[in-house]
Amino acid sequence: MTADADREGGRLPRVTVLGAGPAGIAAAYALTKGKAKVEVLERAPVAGGNSTSFQIDGIWCDYGSHRFHPVADENVLADVKALLGDDLLLQPRHGRIRLGGRWIHFPLKLQDALLKLPPAFAASLIGDMALKKFRKKSSGPRSFSSVLYDGLGPTISENFYFPYVRKLWGLDPDKLAVTLAERRVSGSSIGKILGKMLRMIPGLRGETTGRFYYPKKGFGQISNTMVSAAEGQGAAFRFGANIVRIEREGNRVTGVVTKDGDTETRHEPDQVYSTIPLTTVVKLMDPPPPPEVIMAAEAIRFRGMILVYLILETDRFTEYDAHYFPELSIPISRMSEPKNYNSATGPKGRTILCAELPCDPGEKWWDMSDDELGKHYCEWLGNLGLPVKVPVIRTETRRIAHAYPVYDLDYQRHFETVDNWLSSLDGFLSFGRQGLFAHDNTHHAFAMAYAASDVLTAEGGIDRARWAEHRHEFESHRVED
Repeated sequence: MTADADREGGRLPRVTVLGAGPAGIAAAYALTKGKAKVEVLERAPVAGGNSTSFQIDGIWCDYGSHRFHPVADENVLADVKALLGDDLLLQPRHGRIRLGGRWIHFPLKLQDALLKLPPAFAASLIGDMALKKFRKKSSGPRSFSSVLYDGLGPTISENFYFPYVRKLWGLDPDKLAVTLAERRVSGSSIGKILGKMLRMIPGLRGETTGRFYYPKKGFGQISNTMVSAAEGQGAAFRFGANIVRIEREGNRVTGVVTKDGDTETRHEPDQVYSTIPLTTVVKLMDPPPPPEVIMAAEAIRFRGMILVYLILETDRFTEYDAHYFPELSIPISRMSEPKNYNSATGPKGRTILCAELPCDPGEKWWDMSDDELGKHYCEWLGNLGLPVKVPVIRTETRRIAHAYPVYDLDYQRHFETVDNWLSSLDGFLSFGRQGLFAHDNTHHAFAMAYAASDVLTAEGGIDRARWAEHRHEFESHRVED
């Protein structure tokens, strides 16, 4: 039955969602609350994308450090709480960061900063704050480095943010766009950072200040539970679906073609909701987009990541959930201990340390064996004063080619070229981290998905004016560490 006949029979619009990461899952869940008949096409064998969880030796692990933040949209947070019930824990944040060669609690606490920051470092911070109005503003084009330098001053910029972004994105701060500072840095002045520290003081903080939500069975339990709920509402998830073409006639997308062996299947919905990388969408379009769109897509790039899991013969390595490493001398950017996220007491005699190693395919780390990476990992920890004194059982790794969007100085014009063309297509909507090239948290991806559900009309069209309003709201999203 065609989509037109489906509508004429008074049935719900049909939507095919590309990708079963957080945005795709949440879209399926929201749409199947009486708005649409939904199928989700996912190449992987499981849902969740980089937000799924898996077990290593009986310990729930994530693809790096994941938290569900209390600042989520109230409708999103209410649904997640209702779906997980008692399995959704409200946990205190208990991390630490290396600043000036010393460990400081993270998120920053005022008393900790006053007592543990090296005196010279603290004096420089105070000086930056006192002299801000007298400091000469950066000249030339605005970039990540100029915005941070003007707002925060040289001390915290040069000792924390600049080396950290060099590590994460593999580019110098003056080669990164202003957008990254707007999305990634919630405290754009020392005054704002001090304000956040003051709100952490007991008696001044709210119920969820300095806390995060986390499921008992890993972060991926959120995705898995929402998939089950969406299926219960009629959504069909098709895993192992290899998308080979997105077909269009003129400016209308008419279908999606998947292939299993030699057999092709054509899906003909009213709307295609895409959460896969917009660069991949351009490659799948048949007929291809205009040459300038193809060239722009080829110029857009993502940063890769290797997750290195060190399995140790001990109950717990440290009391901290996460460690942050801004120093360039240490290639890893963050380390998490999964058992400390869900307060797991078992299994006994086992814990895991997950390191996040920013790295693109082709770089030296990418092709190293697990054992080689494990040995380097232990060396790095030793250099940080965290020697591994317990037996190492083994090392496992996971590699992510599209971990973070790279906001270089040219990304905006390339993104707008691709985004404007995709937005001109009828029967197609792109959203989510990969679909809108957005460096966002999971709760932001959920909010985008709910917005995508909101703009689907009863006739199977898209309310483009309403979507433009939502797109404007997305610009206010700020990454929570």
